[in-house]
Amino acid sequence: MDHDRNTSPGEPEAVSTRSVFGAPCWVSLTSRDVESTEAFYEAAFGWKWRPASLGERFRIATANDVPVAGLAAVASMWQVAVAWTPYFAVPDADVTVSRVRERGATVAVGPLSFPPGRAALLADRDGATFGIWEGELVGGWETWRRSAPAFVRLHTRDAFDAAIFYGEVLDWASADPRSCEVRYEGGEVVLRSGGNVVARIESGALEAAPDPTVRPNWQVHFSVSDVRSCARVTESYGGSVLRESATEAVLRDPDGARFTVTSRDAP
Repeated sequence: MDHDRNTSPGEPEAVSTRSVFGAPCWVSLTSRDVESTEAFYEAAFGWKWRPASLGERFRIATANDVPVAGLAAVASMWQVAVAWTPYFAVPDADVTVSRVRERGATVAVGPLSFPPGRAALLADRDGATFGIWEGELVGGWETWRRSAPAFVRLHTRDAFDAAIFYGEVLDWASADPRSCEVRYEGGEVVLRSGGNVVARIESGALEAAPDPTVRPNWQVHFSVSDVRSCARVTESYGGSVLRESATEAVLRDPDGARFTVTSRDAP
């Protein structure tokens, strides 16, 4: 993950993870082929790409000049899966990593220093991968949230157990007014920050036994103006459409990373 410290004229001042925490604040994609990945997402989302300060293997996607996502050409080098990963804002990366270890989950990488902050790549007790970020949220959290994903959703075996884990690790539903609010709504655990839905956790019917066939993962939902057009672009670039409706489509990019597009007009 990477952000540039300087903001453009008229762009909101940087916000720290000490003032907004527990909520998704960034998404990053690992890839085997940076050039083809850039071409696909530029066609699908209209993103523009620029170099990142971390080196030639890293790139930043922008939408209307706002940094919205990271791209890392490390899938082959680090032998990690090609995937989209959400990062959650935390006030102290070391404290969060300690909490993860104490609860029997996995610390894969970090915390590492990526000025103006620090990051770590983790996995929960069921194996779902996520990241944490401590430091500046350059461009303003609200600006990023409006310009990038609609929200992220965890597909897991036991939504309530997962909500307890993430709540303890990320300080959800704490007494601190800066923390995220958690409620059970419509068969899902729903996470809100500042009144906005920023994450959901689902595992099946209420009181149903955990499904052992579910492979837990965090799914990134991007807000788009035309779901059908995005699905057709995906097919034309060699990706695949896994599920499609008028308001939502589950897609796999040409490199194999899965993501969801949701209509901006959907409730």
